[in-house]
Amino acid sequence: MAGADTTERLRQFLRELAPRQRLLLIGELERSLLQDDDASGADLVLQELRRVVREQREGTPRISSSARRFFKPLEPFLVDDLGDHTHPGRVARSALEPLWAWIRRDLLPDDAKILADELNGAILTGNEPKADHICRTFQNRVAAAIETNFELAASDETFRRRLLAQIGTQRPSEDATTLKCALRGRDVLAPLTAHLPLRIGNLTDGLLDECKVLIESVSAGHEDLFPYALLVVMSRMAAPWQLIRLGIKAAGSGTAARVAETPFGVTVTIVLADLVRMVAELREDLRSGRGVAVAALLKTIHDSARGLRTELDIPIDSTWGRTLAGLRAQIADLLRSEIDATPDRVRRLLRARPSFEIRPNSVLDGGEVAETEALIEFVGACRYFAGELAINEMPQRTFSELQQYLGSGTRALLDGLRHAGIADRSFRQSQVDAAARFCTKLFGPDSGSVLSQAAGVTATAERRAVLA
Repeated sequence: MAGADTTERLRQFLRELAPRQRLLLIGELERSLLQDDDASGADLVLQELRRVVREQREGTPRISSSARRFFKPLEPFLVDDLGDHTHPGRVARSALEPLWAWIRRDLLPDDAKILADELNGAILTGNEPKADHICRTFQNRVAAAIETNFELAASDETFRRRLLAQIGTQRPSEDATTLKCALRGRDVLAPLTAHLPLRIGNLTDGLLDECKVLIESVSAGHEDLFPYALLVVMSRMAAPWQLIRLGIKAAGSGTAARVAETPFGVTVTIVLADLVRMVAELREDLRSGRGVAVAALLKTIHDSARGLRTELDIPIDSTWGRTLAGLRAQIADLLRSEIDATPDRVRRLLRARPSFEIRPNSVLDGGEVAETEALIEFVGACRYFAGELAINEMPQRTFSELQQYLGSGTRALLDGLRHAGIADRSFRQSQVDAAARFCTKLFGPDSGSVLSQAAGVTATAERRAVLA
């Protein structure tokens, strides 16, 4: 589990960064990704930054240290979403709390109490081997209990309904099954985890062959663990969509029908499900206006859609083809809506207002300014992906429109600040400050800095005139 431990250390480091430091880091990493600079590991850091910010905004799952240790084998199969999307072999991180509550309350309450007491005692005395043994024993019992309960549920509909209600997640049957397989497959999958690189930058050539052999080796005699072996590999990949290359390799062809005939055909289903999840995440980020590293997420979506289209020959009228076409249409509609709305949002914030429309000593809403700033940056990022995502020249046209508006409209804002009275000065100052932030995104940091300096000179001159 060296990879998981390294990721956890990275996550802890990012948690301890100040918010401003995180924003600077996100900006630099996104620029490197969008410009195709050599930014090895940038995708991993951005992914963890998104998770850390989301945890701090929404709260982390309220599970104990013993629970975190118990769920360790599940780490490669965890995904950050609301738990209501179908993704084979994966569990939403938000499902950990209800799963742990079910285990303690209904599945094995007595064993869970003993685990907590004995595990805490072993940890306090520094006896790590004993702590590991206690946890592994409990994991085995939980896996056996899940299997027993679901065997009973298969012949008793009343028991089945009660069992699913007790589990309490949005996908109770799938989540419990994945937990069981992760616990049961802990030792079977360990050699695969140990042999894989910490980060797979490009799954190709010798590394592709090696991964295919490893997957087939660890899952031999454990067919139910085959998709989990694939997901272990996927969890290490900088470009998860490249998992389909295992299917292409197994089929000896990029024809979707040939790939589907092999056991590795499930790689396409896994990648498509992951793309569905990312599109939902992008939609939520854009609607809430609180997204982090949205441009990096958009790049991942773009690369996944392009990889599926270019490396696989998928008939349009096939199940995979219809799914991919539907996703591309969703992405295009979502992006067009956000891009089209951005100029109006900028104009609404920076519109020159007569003094009687301004509430005394008011300022622009900081949240709305931040959301609009993020949208401007997002429009700029969309220019890189317009062709693949079927939005053509719209991002560039909108970006140019914003540049023209800001380029010609800032003088009016400075004039308004220059002639402001005591009551409306704070509002007009906040408009200039917002314009400086927007100009930084549109023209670069020098432009925003120049506007801020001009506003400072204007304010100083006005104060001197009043004093005189």
